[in-house]
Amino acid sequence: MAEVGEIIEGCRLPVLRRNQDNEDEWPLAEILSVKDMSGRKLFYVHYIDFNKRLDEWVTHERLDLKKIQFPKKEAKTPTKNGLPGSRPGSPEREVKRKVEVVSPATPVPSETAPASVFPQNGSARRAVAAQPGRKRKSNCLGTDEDSQDSSDGIPSAPRMTGSLVSDRSHDDIVTRMKNIECIELGRHRLKPWYFSPYPQELTTLPVLYLCEFCLKYGRSLKCLQRHLTKCDLRHPPGNEIYRKGTISFFEIDGRKNKSYSQNLCLLAKCFLDHKTLYYDTDPFLFYVMTEYDCKGFHIVGYFSKEKESTEDYNVACILTLPPYQRRGYGKLLIEFSYELSKVEGKTGTPEKPLSDLGLLSYRSYWSQTILEILMGLKSESGERPQITINEISEITSIKKEDVISTLQYLNLINYYKGQYILTLSEDIVDGHERAMLKRLLRIDSKCLHFTPKDWSKRGKW
Repeated sequence: MAEVGEIIEGCRLPVLRRNQDNEDEWPLAEILSVKDMSGRKLFYVHYIDFNKRLDEWVTHERLDLKKIQFPKKEAKTPTKNGLPGSRPGSPEREVKRKVEVVSPATPVPSETAPASVFPQNGSARRAVAAQPGRKRKSNCLGTDEDSQDSSDGIPSAPRMTGSLVSDRSHDDIVTRMKNIECIELGRHRLKPWYFSPYPQELTTLPVLYLCEFCLKYGRSLKCLQRHLTKCDLRHPPGNEIYRKGTISFFEIDGRKNKSYSQNLCLLAKCFLDHKTLYYDTDPFLFYVMTEYDCKGFHIVGYFSKEKESTEDYNVACILTLPPYQRRGYGKLLIEFSYELSKVEGKTGTPEKPLSDLGLLSYRSYWSQTILEILMGLKSESGERPQITINEISEITSIKKEDVISTLQYLNLINYYKGQYILTLSEDIVDGHERAMLKRLLRIDSKCLHFTPKDWSKRGKW
């Protein structure tokens, strides 16, 4: 059995942790860092096949030293003409290694062929049929450690402008580890999930204090209290473009409100692992959702979007802060982003890859929105009502590829008597109706006061 002093970075061994059911388990973990605290060794572990937000510091008592695996010695980097060769982890190699061709697993209806209600064996309440048309080409899909998404329209190589997708090839031991212990934001204390590039001197503090209105950070409660006597903000800077009840949305220009936008990105990075943070916020708009009470407008979540997107992205980053998760706010943010797309007269899609939580929220929103359309179809003159993929996309502003991938995900597409048929079973319909009863928060388009700008004619943002 190995000794505690022999444990080094890169070792793998089972580590004791409590699961969601409060039961002990011993998943395999990798040691990322070792430190001494008051003469006691602590080990920063990443649980293999688990999300990085579960990474933590542990004592040696939680390590199973009998099953330790020491890291293998790395082969020397090959050289060419006396110069170091490309490392296996270089960005170019990383992108090539990640790309794979995936073909659709289920048949795909034509985007323009009409769909109609079609009963199947008497067991389905509603069904939609589409004429056979051209099949969709297979796409090159990039993968991400947080993403389980296999929807279409993902570029084969990561785009590296703005606060967009991280290609994971520049991870080092510093950025793989959480560096902030705790954040106090208004009446909430938040435990960060991931690394965020706050100034180094703040990473040793037990608590980082943030002003909940301007998001400036301070090293102590005294600093925050002194700041609050001078900070006159009680809501995010920018224009309030939506208000219904206690929920408001503010539009913030990343160029006009640079300090706030950068502070928002720093806070968001604590809970987003799959995006790369850039300090150039000029090309972005930020839409911050708040909840109002007598003390002001408190941030609940936000999403950002590019002022000009060549790929029809209507969301770059999206986040609901942990205290407000699992309460319907994430879906409300998504619904609001598509409401803006409707006003702009465009279809939109979120930037890929999505995080695991983002993917769940989007799949749920797409499913509910599309099923709402299909179940609302009414027959005319006794004939089955008809609708096309393009029409669904125009009504909802959801991009066609996302409509098709959602129909595939729901496993609605069948082939029947020479037609592609979308069959809504009783289970699907009943499940949808139950979900909609729980979905109490909805966007009211009458409360939106938004005029889209044509950023292409503005020379500089």
